[in-house]
Parts: sequence; structure tokens; C-alpha cells
Amino acid sequence: MSAGLENKLAAKVARDLEAEIVRRGWAIGESLGSEHALQERFGVSRSVLREAVRLVEHHQVARMRRGPGGGLIICEPDAGPAARAVVIYLEHLGTTLGDLLNARLVLEPLAASLAAERIDEAGIARLRAVLWGEQQWRPGLPTPRDEFHIALAEQSKNPVLQLFIDVLMRLTTRYALQSRTDTDTEAIEALDRMHIDHSEIVAAVTSGDSARAKTLSERHIEAVTAWLQHHHPGTASWRRKPRRLTTEVPRGKLAEMLAATIGDDIAAAGWQVGAVFGTEAALLERYRVSRAVFREAVRLLEYHSIAHMRRGPGGGLVIARPQAQASIDTIALYLQYRDPNREDLRCVREAIEIDNVAKVVKRRGESEVAAFLAAHRSEVSETSDDLSDAAVEEFRFHVGLAQLAGNTLLDLFLRIIVELFRRHWSTSGQAAPTWADVLAVHHAHLRIVDAIEVGDDSLARYRVRRHLDAAASWWL
Repeated sequence: MSAGLENKLAAKVARDLEAEIVRRGWAIGESLGSEHALQERFGVSRSVLREAVRLVEHHQVARMRRGPGGGLIICEPDAGPAARAVVIYLEHLGTTLGDLLNARLVLEPLAASLAAERIDEAGIARLRAVLWGEQQWRPGLPTPRDEFHIALAEQSKNPVLQLFIDVLMRLTTRYALQSRTDTDTEAIEALDRMHIDHSEIVAAVTSGDSARAKTLSERHIEAVTAWLQHHHPGTASWRRKPRRLTTEVPRGKLAEMLAATIGDDIAAAGWQVGAVFGTEAALLERYRVSRAVFREAVRLLEYHSIAHMRRGPGGGLVIARPQAQASIDTIALYLQYRDPNREDLRCVREAIEIDNVAKVVKRRGESEVAAFLAAHRSEVSETSDDLSDAAVEEFRFHVGLAQLAGNTLLDLFLRIIVELFRRHWSTSGQAAPTWADVLAVHHAHLRIVDAIEVGDDSLARYRVRRHLDAAASWWL
């Protein structure tokens, strides 16, 4: 069997294992079976099974434990691998500072509003501790970057928002590290203004004033936008100091760190698809890791379509074109563990789609938008194929609007939410859509198209919101 076929088979086995973990209700500490039992169950070679186990371990949903009582043990994942996978993919797409700040403006005020409704004593203490830490900053100390926004998102109690804002803050930190102030005094003044904004937001959240918390969050992000646009050099690449890898961690963890570092270095070099990033010997010398760690890191890079190893003369680690689906699958799996409820998904999707349709209304005179609107005016005929294609049409319409809106971050986030809807629907045993459902969806799309064509922004937003409310009852 070729290496390519082995990798595809291993990826399928990994997906099957992860689906079983979800079906079992994520029973942490439970064994999925010994290596030998799993090999027999899936009918694969030891090398294929071990490759599948590596992928499952990369997602941090299970770990292979050797010895008596061992096996593939279900474990509690963290957001790190999911967030890193998305950041690397977005770097390849060339996410702009404008896209990033727009996405923050869509999602962070929502998180602030929800935090004001859901805050508890522990949350208040957490936010105030972050404020206290900001006050201790002095020149020469590491600059506080994103802890406040991560802590605020936690208080929303919405796992989807928390993870998306984690990704946004990782990207913001990279831009902020490129930005420069003219003097230490200017840096101190900027941090003082940031601290004042944060303090006002915390006061609004603590008092339960969701409207004020949302407004203050919007103003703060607009101020951050103005500051970054003024101080950022305007380059699309990430300029960062090379990171030193520590070998004082388990091999699997070190391989993950190495894969992330190589991904960063590929992005910093301009992501030249098809170019050889380096031979195995050169990269072993550059990163100073063992061959076993390096090859495990390469497997992770291949899984996320970041790079692949080409053997023979002229070979080496070849830069690839990342595909969205690996990032979507990674983050959707983590969110399945966090088990967002219907309202968690609905409110985030609504915020993204309302912003998308508002942008499309502004672009309605462009030929690309006109072609999309015309394509969604066609009539539907009552055939069995239409029923089976109803879900596909719903996906194409909403993702099509996201692509026209042009924000790569929000487009990816919407795809992740749609994937979560799809996974829930496919595993919940719900009945297939009826012909009445198909007609209702088509009619809703037509009414949204009508509002966009005449440039009625408020009506388009209203109709998208109503459609999403109805569609949520269909999907969940």
C-alpha cells in the first residue's frame, strides 16, 4: 500500500474513532480498546492504526496508554490544537488587519453583552484580577496583550464565542507585535487608555448592564482598530523572532510545537506553494530535534495540508496549499466536546450572518453579487432530488453570502458553525426535510434576495434573522 493511501486510511480510522468518542458522550478515562483490538476491529495494519492514533492524540481527544489496563484512553481536550490549526490556515489565506478587526467588532460586543447577563462572583473576581495585572505593568515588562478579552469571552459562557475569540486574539497579538510606538511614553499612554476602557467594560458587565457593556466593547474595539491601523507597518507577513524549542516535553507534544513553528516559518516566508522549504537533514539541523520528532511533526503538517515530504533527488518538505476542511474538522470536534447548546450556536451564527448580509447589500451593484442573486431566483420543482439537495442548497446560500461579504475569518467561522449543525443533525435521528421545508427555505431565500436587490439593509437583516430562527428549529 502506498504512503498516500495509508495516510488516507489512517485519517478515516481517526475520524471513526473520534465519532465513537462523541457517541459515547466523551466518557473521559474510558478505553476504546487495546492497540491489537483496534487493529483487528478496523482491519488495518499496525502502521496505519498507529498513524490514526497519532492524529487522535494530536486532537487531544484520546491517548494511547501502554501496559496492563492500557489502551486508547479518552481524555479531555483543550483549545490549543484547534486554535493553532485555524490560525495557520488563516495565515495562508492572508487574513487582513481589516478582516480581523471587523470580526472582533462582530463577536466581542456580543460576548460582552452575554457576560453581563451571565456573570457570577467567580467571573467578577477573574475580570478584576486581570485589571489588577494590567495596572502592574511597567516599561521593560512583557506587554499585556489579550488576557482581558479571553477572560471576558469566558464569562459569556458560550463555548463557540470563547474559541472564536481565542483565535481572533492570537491573530491580534501577531499584528500587535509588529506594531511600534515612537516612545515609551506613547506606549504607556496607550496601555493606560486600554486599561480605562477595560475597567469601564468590567463595571458594566458586573452591574449587569448588557446594552452598555456591548456599546463600550464596540467603542473599545474601534479605538484598537484606529491605533493598530496607525502603528502597524502594513506588511502582510508575520515578522517574529525565531522560537527556541525545548526538548523537555513529551515527544508528541514537541512534535506539535515543531509543526506549529514550521507552519509559522512557512507563513513568514510568504507561503510559496510548491517550493521546497528544506531537506530533512537541513531541517533537523535548523530545529535541532530528533528524526522521530521531526517525522511526527511532518505527519501533522501533512494532515493539515501545510506541507508534505517528497523523497528522492530534489526532494524535501514541500509547501502545500492548506485546505479549510482540516481546520473545520479540528475545531468542530473540540466544540463537540464543549457541547454548545442551540442558543450558543444560533446567536453567534446570527451575528456573523447579519454582518455578512449588510456587506452584500453595499456591494449589490457588483457583477459577482448580481450573478449570485440571479442564481438564487430560480424555481424549484417537486422531485426527490430536490428533497435530498435541500440541505446543500441551504449551505450554498449562506456560505455564498459569506464569500461575497469577503471576510475570510467570518467565512471560516460560519463554515464551522454549519458543520456543527450538520453533525448534530446527522447523529440526532431527525426526520429528513419535507417538501414543505424545502419550499419554506426557498421562499426565505427569495425574500432575502429581494431585500438585497433593492438595497434595503434593515429589511435584509430582519429577514435573515427570521430565516435563521426558523432554520434552527429544522436543524436542531
